[in-house]
Amino acid sequence: MSATKLPPLSAIRVFEAAARHLSFTKAAAELGMTQAAVSYQIKVLEEKVGQPLFLRKTRQVSLTQAGARFAPEVSDAFSKLGSAFEALSNDISGTLRVSIGPTFASNWLASRIGHFQIENPGLALRLEQSPKFVDFSRHPADLAIRAGLGDWPGLICHKLFDATFTPMLSPKLAESIGGVSTPSDILKLPIIDPTDPWWNVWFAAAGLDPDLLEGRTQSRMGTQSVEAQIAIAGGGVAILTPAFNQHELELKRLIQPFDIIGRTGSAYWLVYQEARRNVPKIRLFRDWILSAAGQR
Repeated sequence: MSATKLPPLSAIRVFEAAARHLSFTKAAAELGMTQAAVSYQIKVLEEKVGQPLFLRKTRQVSLTQAGARFAPEVSDAFSKLGSAFEALSNDISGTLRVSIGPTFASNWLASRIGHFQIENPGLALRLEQSPKFVDFSRHPADLAIRAGLGDWPGLICHKLFDATFTPMLSPKLAESIGGVSTPSDILKLPIIDPTDPWWNVWFAAAGLDPDLLEGRTQSRMGTQSVEAQIAIAGGGVAILTPAFNQHELELKRLIQPFDIIGRTGSAYWLVYQEARRNVPKIRLFRDWILSAAGQR
């Protein structure tokens, strides 16, 4: 479609905001317009394309089939425009927003990120911690750290390290049963969160029957960070990722009694929108964290 055949850019911009929020009211608030103006721009666009893009219901709207096809293309186009403007400048400044899980943030990134800040004093870093995957189409995050298989459509994914796991406990707890020398010794001790599927995988790798975990108290602590602190305090054996607990292992606050490592194929990844791959601040953080993770 030539530029002369395109609908008004203002109407396309309004559609993008309304589709993202699924609300004319929220789109109006974001764009500094009235709801009536938003509704008018949507009608202009619908007349241009010759079919409805939204289903209007009482106090809510939803995308039609055509609108649902159009929305991601429009969102990607605006993302590319924004990236093009950002890439015009090589000045590394402004704000970099990174969506990240609490355990990764506190147990791996916190001890390293200071070096990045010292090297880039003009870039304000915002770590936005959440266990949920950020939706880049609805959130202003520049990058994210995700755990998974690295198969997220529309995103560039850089592997940082494998999400491996193995039992860890305090030296004092191990001494309470005369030491932990075989995998079956773990069964003599309290196990933190025995319902965690990682235990089943590790038991199988260690030649133990996962059914031996049945009947134990099904406590759940929510994050590896909390489980590690319970283990350090002698509250039980936790199944943890070695990369997140190197400092505790070096200080002998935790011990890793076995070299047996559990794997599910999952890993930790740096991800960002493909359309923003050339944004200077994203390239800078990407290169730094890949080096910090030993990938460069």
